[in-house]
Amino acid sequence: MSRRPIAIVDLPALRAMLEHIDVVIAGGGGGIPVARAPNGDLVGVEAVIDKDRTATLIGRGLRADRLLSLTAVARVALHHGTPRAVALDRVDVTTMTRYHAEGHFAAGSMGPKIEAALDFVRHTGGVASIGEAHDLLRLLDGRAGTHIVPDALPGPRGQAPTDTQGGAR
Repeated sequence: MSRRPIAIVDLPALRAMLEHIDVVIAGGGGGIPVARAPNGDLVGVEAVIDKDRTATLIGRGLRADRLLSLTAVARVALHHGTPRAVALDRVDVTTMTRYHAEGHFAAGSMGPKIEAALDFVRHTGGVASIGEAHDLLRLLDGRAGTHIVPDALPGPRGQAPTDTQGGAR
């Protein structure tokens, strides 16, 4: 099981890079885990850091308005892998929190992505999108993937969650 990161040590460096570079890649594989030694120095430690929660911490720290989680599924689904599966398009925080509490997202697969997405949206007011890497452009413009949005946004972003056929859920 991956450990939950608590801080992004190089956040000031990331901020500085973004002032000069359009795309910065950071936190790959969850980043390199470190701890503070008694003398205050950072030392590497053997651990695996959760990549989704790392991305959320980076996004929160940079005050991003969008978090993208690229994965191997087109959309997050309720009852995944069963004949009752329902793919989710746009879901507000309260509804997604309820789905998570009902046990729809396994701890070893979609659960950490959902938890990270909810954390990002709650703390930034932005949108967290989950979808396939090859659909990145469609994910960005809302035509693919699942989008977790703040509660009660006006206009189309605040509409009721929908399935992939566009029917209200």
